[in-house]
Amino acid sequence: MKKKNLIKFIQTRTGFFCLLVVLFTLKYIFAAYHDFNLGISDPYQHIIMWLSPIGTTILLIGIGFYFPKPIVSYCVMLLMDFADTGLLFANILNYRQFSDFITVKTIANAGKVAPGLGKSAVALLQFSDLFLWLDLIVIIGLLIARKIKIDPKSYGLLTPFAITSFGAVVLSLNVFMAESSRPRLLGTTFDRSYIVKYLGINTFTIYDGIKNEQTEQVNRNANTADLNKILAYTKKGKLPVNPQYYGVAKGKNVIIIHLESFQQFLIDLKVNGKEVTPFLNSIYHSRHSLSFANFYHQVGIGRTSDAENMLETSTFGISDGSLFTALGSSNTFQAAPQILREHGNYTSAVFHGNVGSFWNRDDVYKNMGYNYFFDQNYFSYDRSDRIGYGIKDKIMFAESVKYLERMQQPFYTKFITVTNHTPFDMDEEDLDPSFKTADTNDKSINNYFETAHYLDQAVREFFNYLNRSGLSKNTMVVIYGDHYGLSNSENETLAPIVGESSDTWNSYNNVQMQRVPFMIYSPKIKGEIKHEVAGEIDVLPTLLHLLGISNRHYVQFGNDLLSPKYKPWIVFRNGTIVSQKYVIIGGKGQKGVVYDRQSGKQIINFTRQEKIEIAALAKKGKMSLKYSDLLNNHNLLRFYTPAGFKPVDPGQFDYLTNFQQMEEIREKLKGHSTALITKHHKSTTNLYKTDAAELSGRHEEITNIPDSVSGNHLVEKKNKSSKKGRKSYN
Repeated sequence: MKKKNLIKFIQTRTGFFCLLVVLFTLKYIFAAYHDFNLGISDPYQHIIMWLSPIGTTILLIGIGFYFPKPIVSYCVMLLMDFADTGLLFANILNYRQFSDFITVKTIANAGKVAPGLGKSAVALLQFSDLFLWLDLIVIIGLLIARKIKIDPKSYGLLTPFAITSFGAVVLSLNVFMAESSRPRLLGTTFDRSYIVKYLGINTFTIYDGIKNEQTEQVNRNANTADLNKILAYTKKGKLPVNPQYYGVAKGKNVIIIHLESFQQFLIDLKVNGKEVTPFLNSIYHSRHSLSFANFYHQVGIGRTSDAENMLETSTFGISDGSLFTALGSSNTFQAAPQILREHGNYTSAVFHGNVGSFWNRDDVYKNMGYNYFFDQNYFSYDRSDRIGYGIKDKIMFAESVKYLERMQQPFYTKFITVTNHTPFDMDEEDLDPSFKTADTNDKSINNYFETAHYLDQAVREFFNYLNRSGLSKNTMVVIYGDHYGLSNSENETLAPIVGESSDTWNSYNNVQMQRVPFMIYSPKIKGEIKHEVAGEIDVLPTLLHLLGISNRHYVQFGNDLLSPKYKPWIVFRNGTIVSQKYVIIGGKGQKGVVYDRQSGKQIINFTRQEKIEIAALAKKGKMSLKYSDLLNNHNLLRFYTPAGFKPVDPGQFDYLTNFQQMEEIREKLKGHSTALITKHHKSTTNLYKTDAAELSGRHEEITNIPDSVSGNHLVEKKNKSSKKGRKSYN
């Protein structure tokens, strides 16, 4: 009898509405436990989380009742359910990739990132994802089969108003309970997961949208008074130079090698008796390398783009998205390429085997002052040459030298690798048969060692070319890891491999896993391994001083790591602080979790001195992030031009004609050209040796310029195999 009554109720429009709400709530609760790590610690928080999706779901699906036509009403309810499920699904995929939730800025700028996504996005899918869509598929099938009938009854305005009112009451109850468990949740939250845990993804998205609009409004009202505060703050933090290092690399070429998802624990690590990265280990310990053992990434949601931004500008990424995609097309930068052009007549370029629009790079690089950007269109286009996020690293390095040798020296170049990127897939032909990876129950961990090993081989091949061509004698090479590769959820499985116990693994260990390599290699440098705490925000001031360029008048939040007055500390984008003495989780000071950095033990009872030191660090971290956000979100650098610096005119750059521009300059300068190919009186590409299986029998792709590049205008290549149509310009 009850079953018949339930079926009869579902045949009504109100019953159909309740069915959709209940099913979505169940899906949401399943996802909260299965896919998200919300840190739910007590029964009350569980109840709040169960309640969190109901209010907004009632409000959204209830919109269908405002449409009097029955068929339209049902369609709108289903459409709202689809939209709600889509938002949940998108957040699940984003969380698997980035351990974070989607912001409004991320959604608004999705088109600038989507073209670069492919196999990696598909790899995030799991069988359980079918559960999210199964109810909608079944319900639509039942509607088509008329097992669920369209209720023709008219409901007027009273019913929809009652549904909306009920949804508002449930939402208000949810907010009240959330505030009782976490007072001033929306006012003082530092972590998006808190809002999702207490109020649900829909409410978080609405809150984030309002917050984003408020930020935009503040940006429109920006003024120079804000800039003056920032100038005073950054000027106060400037440190004296170290005469031992200042100008030691003056006039030298600079090559940045961006190691994708590469973590510090890989250095000197052995798996099954073999070093994972033997070549990078040798650079790390070289007598000509300044290497940093406690160098931390400081990226936020923007991940790789945040790392690039810190490297180029010494400002932080923004708190709620990628600075590159959200602000990069319009913001004014004081970035390394333009600084070096003004102070050393440097030519600049980026080499990256993905589409130029990924992370909005084709716009950002122009605003930063890069002369050239060699994206995937400048490289080979056989299908076997690509994996995950673009051209395989060995191929990218090998095929870059025909452009690199044509650049006027001194040059500032950046090579962005991609193969060591989640899901860390490798083609069988690219595996080293002599290297046996780990055998854990986590495929990502096992694959990670293989892709890191491949990346190490690619860097070795490139270094060999630098030595053979003579470039190494006049070049400073900077190697750094952009961010973590393995997420916190995989660290406990990884623990025994890195000499730790999974049973005692805690937040302190997770912070230590955010260390990435940072090495500065040059024949002119007396090498050593430094153990002071350092971060990506400090790279630019350090490099400028090595090149003999003062950063005194530039707005930078980092410090010269080689200064005798350097005080070791860094702040993560989420507020966590690391100093020589402390690890302060979340930047909450002594009210949060604090560890002794040397011993790894949690500090429970604080001395008076510890309280003072921790409070000072928490305040300094908060101010740095606050002022950096103020600077970038309000585009305040448009109001300030340092002495000796010329703002970038992005209109002067055309990344479709890189090759033609370089050849025109060479022709114009003739014997005065400083390009490597001119100095050698012939191409150096034959000096490049690689064991990349894909290039076996295709050496001309290293030495020759493709027709699509050497023509009058670069055309978008089709994704098909071709070994013809290349010209030699030796």
